[in-house]
Amino acid sequence: MPDMMPAPANRTFDALIIGAGFSGLYQLLCLRDRLGLNVQVLEAGDGVGGTWYWNRYPGARCDSESHSYNYTFSKELFEEWEWSERYPEQPEIMRYLNHVADRFDLKRDIRFGTRVVGACYDDAAKSWEVTTEAGETLTAQFLITAVGCLSTANVPAIPGLPDFAGRWYHTGQWPHDGVDFKGKRVGLVGTGSTGIQATPVIAEAAAHLTVFQRTPNYSVPAHNAPLTPEFKQWVKSNHAKLRGIMQGTPNGHPFVIEDRSVWDVTAEQRQAIYEAAWAKGGLQFRAAFRDLLIDKEANDTAAEFLKNKIREIVKDPATAELLADIDHPYAAKRPPIDSDYFATFNRPNVTLVDVRRAPIERITPSGIRTGKAEYPLDIIVFATGFDAMTGPLLRMNIKGRDGRALAEAWEAGPRNYLGLQVAGFPNLFTITGPGSPSVLCNMPVAIEQHVEWITDCIAHLRAEGLARIEPTEAAMDDWVTQVNDAARSTLLPQAHHSWYLGANVPGKPRVFMPYAGGMARYRSICDEVAATGYPGFVRSA
Repeated sequence: MPDMMPAPANRTFDALIIGAGFSGLYQLLCLRDRLGLNVQVLEAGDGVGGTWYWNRYPGARCDSESHSYNYTFSKELFEEWEWSERYPEQPEIMRYLNHVADRFDLKRDIRFGTRVVGACYDDAAKSWEVTTEAGETLTAQFLITAVGCLSTANVPAIPGLPDFAGRWYHTGQWPHDGVDFKGKRVGLVGTGSTGIQATPVIAEAAAHLTVFQRTPNYSVPAHNAPLTPEFKQWVKSNHAKLRGIMQGTPNGHPFVIEDRSVWDVTAEQRQAIYEAAWAKGGLQFRAAFRDLLIDKEANDTAAEFLKNKIREIVKDPATAELLADIDHPYAAKRPPIDSDYFATFNRPNVTLVDVRRAPIERITPSGIRTGKAEYPLDIIVFATGFDAMTGPLLRMNIKGRDGRALAEAWEAGPRNYLGLQVAGFPNLFTITGPGSPSVLCNMPVAIEQHVEWITDCIAHLRAEGLARIEPTEAAMDDWVTQVNDAARSTLLPQAHHSWYLGANVPGKPRVFMPYAGGMARYRSICDEVAATGYPGFVRSA
């Protein structure tokens, strides 16, 4: 008897979700289990994890404390999972997300190894047609992007890269079987958060590590350590309290910003406060005073404290000055935390190269050549970040009504309403997209808020017998103004080379992309919109 052909897979859904990281998993759970919708997740990777599936570089670790870097929607889930360290490494975060996916039986509705290459809105059918790399077309009423803010690797277009005789890697596309640095001459390009995490780990293994630094960066020690049984039990017993703090603070972290100004204390008291914050470590350093991100002179006190710490740690004065020659306010760019980053430059097998004054000219077959010298290398590691926030969305070739491309709509920079929807793209929702707090926030907190708002919105449409929702142009214009105003009220735009502005990608519009008004304020704005009948949106049957 001939083999039976498998039945054709379902190609029509109530909703399609792109991405199976923190966002996609929770959005699937909400739409499928709470609303009873027919939902499918399309994931390019071969497993869940999103950003953490791809970012497996040496030292990859979360910079939010572990007890806050998880879902809080389920008290039972929160209490049953135990983190091992203050800041979890990539493998542990992957174990957590797989635990969540298995606990809620999510993988049966995820198509792995499925990369989306196109999405077009059919106005007549009132649905989205999504095309995969394999040529399959899927249809859904609602399309939700859960592709993350940092998932499109930014490989710099340096002349000569194809001629390099060694091997090169980008930290956001790391081989799953790792890279052996033993006995190798390694060049690392980029000193943002990723480079700061990777440098100490690579230095321990490589024969020699050359770090190519264009933009020096602040960093505060993580002081990572195993969690004690007492702390684990405290976390489990304080689910509601911790959730309340995270949802009520501007950055979504489990601590509050101190209600004091830099100028409320004496210079000696201020130094003691900074020393205590340095000893504690982590992102909480920026919560020592309430005015660090709004008063440049206040910020200067923190900046000078951190620069002096670099000078204390790094033994070679010339290297220390290169590392401390920072051109932006503290925390105006993503504020890294580290494990022995600055101390690594005391190792005899580590060299720092200043490419701000002597830029990289080209990659040669044997290494990297700057304006001053050539550095022989066996391996090049690009820790050059991502085409952040807009990149993951634009590369999917999304087209709205009348075939208008999202890339065209955002030619001068991203325009949307609440960071959630774009006029002319009905029923398209973007989780943690530009115009929302996203990267300025502890991501799981921002994700839960977005997913729950989208879920409630779709439930509202179905209850009212409505088929479509999209914002008005006027609402988008007003929101872009609010996003710009929020940014201008802080020191964030003063970091001119920040990826918050798209400055790391040549040709990208210089627009401050995330909403800087704080997660708590943003949540209240979104709640008010939903409670008052979705003003600024057009809903139709």
